[in-house]
Amino acid sequence: MSSEKTLNEVFSALSTRRRYEVWFVRLHLADGSGAWWFRYLLLNPGRPPHADVPQRMPVQVWATWFPLNARPTTIIQGFSLLDLDLSPRHRSPFHLLCSSNEITENGCRGSLENAGHKVSWELQYQSTFRVTLSDKGWIGFSRTPHSDATFSGGINLDGQTIDGTPLGYGLQGHNCGYRHRSFWLWAHASFSPADAPTSTLEALVYDMPIGMVFRKAVLWHNGRSEVFRNFKESLRDRENLCWEFAAIGSEGSRLEFFADARGPGIHRLSYEKTSHAGSFDVLNNSLSQARIRLWHANGKREELETANGAVLEMAGNANPIP
Repeated sequence: MSSEKTLNEVFSALSTRRRYEVWFVRLHLADGSGAWWFRYLLLNPGRPPHADVPQRMPVQVWATWFPLNARPTTIIQGFSLLDLDLSPRHRSPFHLLCSSNEITENGCRGSLENAGHKVSWELQYQSTFRVTLSDKGWIGFSRTPHSDATFSGGINLDGQTIDGTPLGYGLQGHNCGYRHRSFWLWAHASFSPADAPTSTLEALVYDMPIGMVFRKAVLWHNGRSEVFRNFKESLRDRENLCWEFAAIGSEGSRLEFFADARGPGIHRLSYEKTSHAGSFDVLNNSLSQARIRLWHANGKREELETANGAVLEMAGNANPIP
């Protein structure tokens, strides 16, 4: 087995009674018809399962379809640890296999049926950039093993199949935590001009202990990455799912980012607390617009824009900016 460290390596022990760990894929289809979100989740694997509630099972697989100009559809199934084949902790290559659902370093597949819908998928992805957005040890982390991912393969929903090479663009992420934060804002945008490699911007804001707030964005552009901090948010609209901020880069650049997720694609998902003391809502639109204005240290100005290549997510008491 390879000893090369990847950002997908398993962190949680299966005896852990309070923790979530999730590997996810988000891609917008190349034909512009919609976007998909797939989640492979471990939740409190050391606790007895709740077979009657899929969102409380120790292993879960989620699939959400975001059609263009229409309401999203989510299918969720829960599984027991007896169905799980998981790579060892802190070892590579990574894999999670559960029944007919699997995610690995460079691909994923699945088959779910629930609430009158049936979905199956088999995807491969490749990328040139990976990043750790946040790492607070046992408290939690946010990693992106594939930030500028190109996807190939096929997806079938209720008998309708779409396939292609490329099929779409997006990311594959890996998050983990003792508990979910009280609030967070997260965005990832892919900008794929016809005559240049894909650029990405990923931004994350969440609450920390003693009233502190974590803020960070990472831009991958022209084969280089730059970290942006010193956020100044000018818009945070949880109801209509819009976010705008300016930030200063580590190499002297200045960036303005605007994500607009308003419309029928806003999806309200229920996440189970790791304490099992109820649930909370997460708002997500994986088929969002985004725009970047970038001023380089040398004075050069650029603008990047995408009509549907972004995902925007907000959760908790992310109060509006006055």
